[in-house]
Amino acid sequence: MNTLRTGILMAAMTGLFLAVGAVLGGGTGVLIAFAFALATNLFAYWNSDKVLLSMYGARQVDAQSAPDLYQLVTKLAAQAQLPMPKVFITENPQPNAFATGRNPEHAAVCVTSGLLAQVNQEELAGVLAHELGHVKHRDTLTMTITAVIAGAISMLANMAFFMGGSRDRDRPLGFVGVLLVTMLAPIAAVLVQAAISRSREFEADRAGAEITGRPLWLASALGQIEHAAQRIENYPADANPATAHMFIINPLHGGISGLFATHPSTEERIARLKAMAGSDTTPVNRGPWG
Repeated sequence: MNTLRTGILMAAMTGLFLAVGAVLGGGTGVLIAFAFALATNLFAYWNSDKVLLSMYGARQVDAQSAPDLYQLVTKLAAQAQLPMPKVFITENPQPNAFATGRNPEHAAVCVTSGLLAQVNQEELAGVLAHELGHVKHRDTLTMTITAVIAGAISMLANMAFFMGGSRDRDRPLGFVGVLLVTMLAPIAAVLVQAAISRSREFEADRAGAEITGRPLWLASALGQIEHAAQRIENYPADANPATAHMFIINPLHGGISGLFATHPSTEERIARLKAMAGSDTTPVNRGPWG
């Protein structure tokens, strides 16, 4: 199912590339955009995780440089029956986290310094288990490719605007067509992101709760992160809004993110986790922590 979803996603994003190319350069533009889309898809499959981690200035850590964090990820990965992912930290005051990688064998989890400073060990376990849930469901390929291609679509739309358009046989709408694509292409990319993100977050919440055996750990973390994210800016995410759906909680403030949310309601997510626990205090099972 995830393979089919990724294929549909890449086809939809390629279609947006072609639309921008048609407005920018008519028939020739379509061919150029198709070649660019093909190259971007191939690049995104093999390198999008590296691009994303570099975008956020993430540094890889190990058992020596971050022993507590690394040991916790090791324990959770074993509980989830997953290969040990690479572990990264990005210096960012907003508490948040994301996972990336094309498959479980090439996965990485990244947490912000703000998350490490603001949550306790149990809440951190809940967040990391959620991210490992994405890895286990093979969501990370879809998520990461979406981030890279959506950003590229916005870039092409901006190119179309600055290069302008003319009324000729290939581009009958001229500047009007350019203006429409400039406005609509990024919105269409965000709509695709939203369509694939919301249900996936619920699924990762459930998987994370099952990995730890403690749904309320994640529920508590989500509440804290949501509250803090509303107050603390995430400047790299604001500069790269196409990556917002990667995070466990939407890192953006206002703008288009308020119109087309890529995350379900945090309140509903917490309610579902509490329902899994059976009450506000009873875990679904004792898990590896006893």
